[in-house]
Amino acid sequence: MLWPDDVGWPQDIGALAILDGNELLDSHGRFRIEAVRAAIESRLHLVRRFRQLLYMPRRGLGWPLWVDAPAFDVREHVRVFPLPTRADEAQLLGATEHLRRRRLDRSRPLWEMWFLPGLSGGRVGMFMKVHHAIADGVAGVATLGAFLDAAPAVADVPVHPWTPAAPPSAHELFEDNLRRRFDALGRAFATLIRPVTALRRVREALPALRETFAEERAPRTSLNRPIGPARRLAVVRSSVDRAGEIAAAHDATINDVLMAAIAGGLHDLLRARGERVDDLVLRAYVPVSLRLGQRGRAEGNLDGMMVVPLPIGVLDPVRRLQLIAAETTERKKMNRPRAGTLLRNGVIQRVVLRVMAHQRWANAYVANVPGPPVPLYLAGAPLLEVFPVVPLTGNITVGVGALSYAGQFNLTAVADRDACPDIDVFARGVRDALQALAAPTRMTPLASGA
Repeated sequence: MLWPDDVGWPQDIGALAILDGNELLDSHGRFRIEAVRAAIESRLHLVRRFRQLLYMPRRGLGWPLWVDAPAFDVREHVRVFPLPTRADEAQLLGATEHLRRRRLDRSRPLWEMWFLPGLSGGRVGMFMKVHHAIADGVAGVATLGAFLDAAPAVADVPVHPWTPAAPPSAHELFEDNLRRRFDALGRAFATLIRPVTALRRVREALPALRETFAEERAPRTSLNRPIGPARRLAVVRSSVDRAGEIAAAHDATINDVLMAAIAGGLHDLLRARGERVDDLVLRAYVPVSLRLGQRGRAEGNLDGMMVVPLPIGVLDPVRRLQLIAAETTERKKMNRPRAGTLLRNGVIQRVVLRVMAHQRWANAYVANVPGPPVPLYLAGAPLLEVFPVVPLTGNITVGVGALSYAGQFNLTAVADRDACPDIDVFARGVRDALQALAAPTRMTPLASGA
């Protein structure tokens, strides 16, 4: 999660929210930043990583670890970025990209929360970003939820005094690293003396690994080029009910509907570029949550990986959905190891990082995260909409994040600015594909998005 930052692929995940700003603006229309900071700070005890630093021990003392920051100032993390008066959605997305591109300072806890007043109707944007080392998508939603309430009245949260713990000494780190190495040797020895158990685990995980590394390689298209630092954003609005009705009508899941819509968007994007789409099957990399506990308590990263074939050469949207649903049904039966299982060795990690700019495993990245099903409030302000912002890595120029919230099902397309200046073509294609799938079920038209 850390080394991609060093080669220009920052692994920050984020959420762009739109709030009803009536409770956040004073009588002169100024954003009440101090009141919001106080509300955020009162919840920080619920998210311990937000007052911790990433500590990099010197050689021989182990891998990176989290330690309490010796001092913490909420003003360095919760800030205001005013938009032009009556800013539109395009300006909001442009400002979000500007803030996303700012590198997180590793001398501070790795998160920021920006408020963007200036939208029409007194609405206020909020962009929260967190380094992926702190949380995956499910844990990121849980983290955001720590600052939200289920009722408009601001909950009276008791003050939790915070005293930073001292960082471990070099001696303690050395002992811990030595103990970890002995534990690793113990696990290796246990594998040798129980070969049948070890082989069974390998055999169970083999289909999922073969899916990623041994299936047909991702076809060569303009979707795979080494990425730069800048991005373009586009959003698509839908609803959980609409996606659920489409899924039920075609014996599929909501995630299948999402993948079919993305396939439609990629079809239109490549066709607009003059590329061949007949019989083309792209490969989408999809993280799969391995969490079994409550989402609200999730933290850290616990994902597997799945590759989903996208038959964009199939013109019939219903047939496309059926093919995707059939594939995912079979692939979900596979036992999926944790994504980092194969990358515990630092040398292997460095090698993988070097080839990511030329990888042929996937053409696109798609993450779908379940969000809160009920309306929520931040410092008394209604949370109107939420859009996830995913990172890009290597040569994948298009990524999509999907998030459900209070009946909404919203998508954010994140694209490399130089390789994909036409991301709006993709967003329109996704919207059109959802509309085409909704037509047989006689649903209401989709809402427009930027």
